[in-house]
Amino acid sequence: MSRENANTKNIITGCLCALGAETFYGFSFIFTRQAVNFASAFALLGWRFFIAFVVMLALVLTGVVKTNLKKKKLGPLLLMAMLFPTIYFTGETLGIKLTTATESGVFIAAIPITAIIASSLILKKKPFRRQVAGILVTMAGVAITIFAVGTSASFSPAGYMFLVLAVVSYSLYCVMVEKHTEYTGAEITFLILTFGAAAFGIIAMVEAGASGSIPALLTLPFREPAFLAAVLYLGIGSSVCAFFLNNIALAKIGVNRSSSFVGVGTVVTVLAGTFLLGEPFSAAQIVGAAVIIVGVYIANVSLGKKTE
Repeated sequence: MSRENANTKNIITGCLCALGAETFYGFSFIFTRQAVNFASAFALLGWRFFIAFVVMLALVLTGVVKTNLKKKKLGPLLLMAMLFPTIYFTGETLGIKLTTATESGVFIAAIPITAIIASSLILKKKPFRRQVAGILVTMAGVAITIFAVGTSASFSPAGYMFLVLAVVSYSLYCVMVEKHTEYTGAEITFLILTFGAAAFGIIAMVEAGASGSIPALLTLPFREPAFLAAVLYLGIGSSVCAFFLNNIALAKIGVNRSSSFVGVGTVVTVLAGTFLLGEPFSAAQIVGAAVIIVGVYIANVSLGKKTE
């Protein structure tokens, strides 16, 4: 296979993985809304990453997923796991709690831009003009879709700081995944899920212990079938599968191109909310979804070719 054909194959594979990951993420909001009716955010995260860890560990032990960390430095992997999911989900969870859905959506939608800046500064990889244009169009579509829901403001400095922390931590994580090619997607996924299970499991237990509800936390999935269904999807779909696909995408097509797919999750969330939860779907949301798709197309239309 020629170098050009191999490059095209990598880009197509990376784009498909990014699309798959964002689809998983898009549906995750539906299950999260269902789960928070029964538990706190950290209880949900604790169970989500515990299930994800157990599934990933089983895949590794049975040989379905191959990992080999011998003679590889663990420092960069541990830093990745600290940035994402630990710092990212803590910042996102507390930020969403202290602000409005609209505000948090706008902050999270800024990830493509901060990821490009981080990639340019750290990896010295400047994006092509077509990629920048596509990402800007995608962000415009996300903004249209979010503000179609409402534009109320919380004016919470603490909430804004937590959301900024989430955005920066995820952008740095993306850069590290692209930089450290010595690790496979499976190895990165396994360690971040292990770290996430430990971190959020401890936080959930401390939170439950403070309120005297540890037995309730430990038996929650067995008492609430809806919560069990939610954490199974979030743990297996949005964690194991989506993280694995996302890590492959970052390795195959890099931060700049993969960032253009972030808006796809917004489209999936809006469509899922409309058809599964019966939420209203306005004309503005239709326009926003269309703009997002156009932005993704602009950023990725020149597969395998250099763009200016």
